[in-house]
Amino acid sequence: MSKPNRKRYKLEAVRSSYAEAVGGEAVEFEVGDGKVFSFPHPMFASDEEQHALDDAEGDHGKARVLLGDQYEAFGKAGGDDNSVMLLYVAVRAEAQDTVQRHRPTRG
Repeated sequence: MSKPNRKRYKLEAVRSSYAEAVGGEAVEFEVGDGKVFSFPHPMFASDEEQHALDDAEGDHGKARVLLGDQYEAFGKAGGDDNSVMLLYVAVRAEAQDTVQRHRPTRG
């Protein structure tokens, strides 16, 4: 039996609500002549992706983890590891600000 005034959330609705608030579950960015790449939004990276990122050394290692199969094409398009990490840090900071203001839906 449900208790009066007790909140119950649906995890799918909460995730969807936050994804909408931060602009999606992936971060897309453009390099050089307009080639588009992406990496998982820091809020939505899987446990495996987070562990790999934590274990990676330096900007080079972390950029490789974030971009995965896109890494070689990213380099050929003129992208650099440090810029990817600056973007990642900026997205994380922006997401923290958004999360503090956002109230998830119960679904």
